[in-house]
Amino acid sequence: MSAVREDIRDFLRREPAAILVEVTGAAGSTPRDTDAWMLVSERAIFSTIGGGQLEYMAIDQARRAIRSGLSAEPMTVPLGPEIGQCCGGRVGLSFTAMHPALADDLIARSDRDMAERPHVYVFGAGHVGDALVMALSLAPLRVVLVDTREEELTACTVPRIETCLTAMPEAVVRAAPEGSSFVILTHDHALDFLIAAEALKRADAAYVGMIGSKTKRATFRNWLTREIGRADLFDRLVCPIGATALKDKRPPVIATLAAAEIMTAALMWRAQTQEAVRGRG
Repeated sequence: MSAVREDIRDFLRREPAAILVEVTGAAGSTPRDTDAWMLVSERAIFSTIGGGQLEYMAIDQARRAIRSGLSAEPMTVPLGPEIGQCCGGRVGLSFTAMHPALADDLIARSDRDMAERPHVYVFGAGHVGDALVMALSLAPLRVVLVDTREEELTACTVPRIETCLTAMPEAVVRAAPEGSSFVILTHDHALDFLIAAEALKRADAAYVGMIGSKTKRATFRNWLTREIGRADLFDRLVCPIGATALKDKRPPVIATLAAAEIMTAALMWRAQTQEAVRGRG
């Protein structure tokens, strides 16, 4: 498996004279909470604290500090008409110049965030698969594109996703961490059925979806009954994916609708799991 992802290491290597901007207080209605941060250098930005004018002010404050060589003072910003925002809350910001220990801490923090992201496995690097990983690539998810065909995976150049070449995609399903989502849209209906059946056997899957028509859906249900003896598993399958009243069959449209569906399921599963853990504690 090869990884291609947004990485803070690249930014820090290019922009060592950056300033860390952190949200230290968030009262009332605010764009982001106190887990939000961004890095600002003279010519680039990594991540975001959100908020339009609020972020513009923070960037300006950080860059003035970089140019002057002086420390940037903390800011407390009321999000009202005076700055052109109507959120009505209040945000506190801190500014810290980059140093080796801080860089190490940010890298570790970024790695933890990446490790905790819900996994989404997209089986099939065809037109819809490529469009889907593109749609998912900006979301806080760990996206893995899986295919049995090397040339199809090589042709996909979407950033921030991983690729997995395998002769046994069902083994990828078995090895996936709990809370994973599985999206099945390969070039072969028999392979689709095999992967979908393996994914549906996992009670801990956040989402199992398969591209298809009403006919394919009915055929798969009959196949599950005949080959697996588990027609009950069918109830957990989303097929077709991204199904709405729109009824648009263009790959980018299907991918956009499905991406929202998948991300909602993945993040809800994680939130419910975290809530259950807190309840047991």
